[in-house]
Amino acid sequence: MSNRELVVLGTASQVPTRHRNHNGYLLRWDGEGLLFDPGEGTQRQMVHAGVSATDLTRILVTHFHGDHSLGLAGVIQRINLDRVPHPVSCHYPASGQEYFDRLRYATAYHETARLLPSPIRSAGPLPLPGAPFTVQAVELSHPVDSYGYQLVEPGGRRMLPERLAALGLSGPIVGELQRRAAVELDGRTITLDEVSEPHPGQRFAFVMDTRMCEGVEQLAEGADLLVIEATFLAAEARLAKEHGHLTAGQAARAAAAAGVRTLVLTHFSQRYPDLSGHLAEAREQFDGEIVVAEDLARVPVPPRRR
Repeated sequence: MSNRELVVLGTASQVPTRHRNHNGYLLRWDGEGLLFDPGEGTQRQMVHAGVSATDLTRILVTHFHGDHSLGLAGVIQRINLDRVPHPVSCHYPASGQEYFDRLRYATAYHETARLLPSPIRSAGPLPLPGAPFTVQAVELSHPVDSYGYQLVEPGGRRMLPERLAALGLSGPIVGELQRRAAVELDGRTITLDEVSEPHPGQRFAFVMDTRMCEGVEQLAEGADLLVIEATFLAAEARLAKEHGHLTAGQAARAAAAAGVRTLVLTHFSQRYPDLSGHLAEAREQFDGEIVVAEDLARVPVPPRRR
């Protein structure tokens, strides 16, 4: 199993169907487990997907509509029931604090775990001390306050074996060069830039309920994996804009413009039992890999760019 993958827990929008649970998406990122938008039924979907409460390290809610947040109550209680030994941070729009509090304390239970609420008051980087990545919250356009999330891994440098060999570098001196950025060999200074090239870190973006806006473009930029709502088809474009949603074609156009590598479409209206139209509309706009998400699917994060 990949150390970096998306586990899809639900793909419905406002109304679940027999085959689609409400939203829920777990991003496994090495030792981290980021749970996005736990809608109603997420706890049970986690069981079906083989995801445990101890896998969760962070919960990120885009906005407080029920299909994106009603599962918080069960997930939080499960975290406490299983006595998760590490802190779990919760990020959500500050304007929805009353809803978060109601869901956190929806019923009586014993608090045994450490939950760290972190309300978002404005767009920008989230406070993630010790995390091996950064996460940006970006404002989206929806009838209630809504944020999308972009995870970015720090870039590094990739050593080039042919250049190392040409300069006679091997063994411990290579490690010294990586640490110090320059070494002396036979009276010559060799720099790290001469024998390596920039190696960008991976990017993941999560875009839920929104009409087209600058935030969608900002979040999608350079994403290796983009998870984005595609509630409607083009025939309902007016309805999509009115209610603050995207069509499959709009989502795919944004992905193409942003250089996305793998596009995951989700959050489908119950009016579409057949999603072939979503794939067809998206394919007209985007020639990369497209995944029309299904409940309990697993989508690997593409390998690092070369």
